[in-house]
Amino acid sequence: MSTIVAVDTRDVRFPTSLSLDGSDAMNPDPDYSAAYVSIRTDAADENAGLTGDAFVFTIGRGNDVQVAALDALRDHLIGQDAEALVADMGEASRRLIHDSQLRWLGPEKGVMHMAIGAVVNALWDLRAKRAGQPLWLHLSSLSPEELVSLVDFRYLTDALTHEQALAILRAAEPGRAERIEVLKREGYPAYTTSPGWLGYSDEKLARLCREAVEAGFEQIKLKVGADLADDIRRFRIAREVLGANFPIAMDANQRWDVAEAIEWVNALAEFDPAWIEEPTSPDDILGHAAIARGVAPIPVATGEHVQNRVIFKQMLQAQSLQVMQIDATRVGGVNENIANLLLAAKFGVRVCPHAGGVGLCEAVQHLSMFDFVAVTGTMEGRMIEYVDHLHEHFVTPVVVRNARYVPPTAPGGGTEMWPASLDEFEWHGSHAASEGTDASA
Repeated sequence: MSTIVAVDTRDVRFPTSLSLDGSDAMNPDPDYSAAYVSIRTDAADENAGLTGDAFVFTIGRGNDVQVAALDALRDHLIGQDAEALVADMGEASRRLIHDSQLRWLGPEKGVMHMAIGAVVNALWDLRAKRAGQPLWLHLSSLSPEELVSLVDFRYLTDALTHEQALAILRAAEPGRAERIEVLKREGYPAYTTSPGWLGYSDEKLARLCREAVEAGFEQIKLKVGADLADDIRRFRIAREVLGANFPIAMDANQRWDVAEAIEWVNALAEFDPAWIEEPTSPDDILGHAAIARGVAPIPVATGEHVQNRVIFKQMLQAQSLQVMQIDATRVGGVNENIANLLLAAKFGVRVCPHAGGVGLCEAVQHLSMFDFVAVTGTMEGRMIEYVDHLHEHFVTPVVVRNARYVPPTAPGGGTEMWPASLDEFEWHGSHAASEGTDASA
């Protein structure tokens, strides 16, 4: 038996606003940041020294608030039997999410829910490390019954029942071993957002489009929504470089009202966009449905700011999205994202996760690979976002080769950062954007 003896938190911020990496119509100067948590035990056996590490991704100011939410969970973990906790991750998740006083702060949304998600992800990281497996493979080795036990079906049963989820997982079970070999051999498709940040010059946009093609990517994404004439010009540049049939997705980062979104997207329809991402408020289920009807056949993609499985359920029921974009740190951790993947499978909607940021590529690849092996059995039309930023700060950085994610082999969830990076970028008020001295403060 080992006991949890420490829950360490850090406020880590990278000054990406200085180069405008990550800039878009709603976030002109992000400092990619991580509210970081590390769970330590007193294990004296082969598990000695193993920690459970995870984070919540933010973009600068407010990261301290997110760290405070993580700190508020410390008393729920210190002194707990680590073996018992990680052995029943369904119960571990529910114990935190169903705590009535924590729940009052949401319920199941916002800063506290994301903090719970980070703790759940950290426990999964610890469990996978102790099992000696990468998280995607560890999840894929669980039985359908074990996987279903992880899901909180409260509020879902009008769309997805326990029995339906079990049927989906049992149907995929026979081909798991073959799909694992396919994944190891071929990797998982990626697309890149690196050319598309709004703050980049036209010359940089064109150069990065060319580099994306040379690297083998078969889709890029452009940020849109600040100025229509500017979007048309930038789309035209990308089309000239990439050619008529190359998929170019676009992302408005919640910029528009419903009617404005329909008008703006239709004005860009001549460029044949692969999808329109986050066209309006992530909470506007019916607004997304209206936009989907108004811009068809251009698909609507959303999810990085969808706060829980209930919103995803309703968006699927209302046909508000055609591409689900789960985020590894927005909802209540691995458990809730398994629910989201099962919902998408039930409704026949493809999943193309949100990534980029700090460590999101490292984290979400495990969920997509698990989905391929144990849930849907397909990669058709599916890809994971890739942005080539800040991977060097992670102990097991993501590897993308020939525009495909190479399946991780190191034990854990890929969310552990190097101590030197934590020390160097722990925030002490030194970044201009985080201090609030920029124009958007």
